[in-house]
Amino acid sequence: MEHSSENRFQHLCYDVKNGVATITFNCPRRKNAFSLELWSEVIVALRRAAQDDRVVVCVLTGNGDYFSSGNDLNNFINAKKKGVELSEYMVFEGQGILIAYGETLIDFPKQLIAAVNGPALGIGVTVLGLVDVVYASDTATFLTPFTSLGQSPEACSSYTFPKIMGHTKAYEVLYFGRKLTAAEAKESGLVSEVFPAASFQKEVQMRTEKFAALPRKTLQAAKKLCRDGEREQLKRVLYAELEVLGRLSNSEENKQAIQSFFRRKSKM
Repeated sequence: MEHSSENRFQHLCYDVKNGVATITFNCPRRKNAFSLELWSEVIVALRRAAQDDRVVVCVLTGNGDYFSSGNDLNNFINAKKKGVELSEYMVFEGQGILIAYGETLIDFPKQLIAAVNGPALGIGVTVLGLVDVVYASDTATFLTPFTSLGQSPEACSSYTFPKIMGHTKAYEVLYFGRKLTAAEAKESGLVSEVFPAASFQKEVQMRTEKFAALPRKTLQAAKKLCRDGEREQLKRVLYAELEVLGRLSNSEENKQAIQSFFRRKSKM
């Protein structure tokens, strides 16, 4: 039985077993929010899995109750402490990270599975349109609160979600922040299967190890055929979304929404 665990990461775990690489977001105290450090490590881990000859299938999941609470808004606060305006952060550091993450997912050559172990917010949801299969625990929920934060869709979700869910459901989710339960996400096509929380990890492991036993070159050829037809379109959407996000980050609406968020958070 092949099993290797690498502990060179501080904010995630990278584990390879029986042809399956599992990348686990490991910041449970912060509900696996994407700090700049976690962003960077996930990109490195995905690139490692892409090049690792032991890996046939890659799984993204979270440690703790949450899959991911999305972009860590403390990134904005930390930038401000360094004397960097929000608009500058989005144009330079923030956009660079999102481009690297998005392109790494779009170009990922192997089968990529998201195992959504609990609530997912923001980019923890939108990124699901770029993976191959999504499994969810029955405790998972899916929320994209972009409008309430003065922001707009990212991770190609303005393209992938209407394609997956149909336009009206996707717009309800992306424009108006409708929260989906795991069952609703399955009905919409975003999620393939929903499993009870108690057996979730076992169910995912059983399926992914079965997939990893399939002929790897055939799997990668199938992935390439499916992705090549829209790879350039996805990258155009990725850049267009970030251009809009960059503009909105300099708006008064966005600044007020972020300030309101932190005021509400401080009262909890």
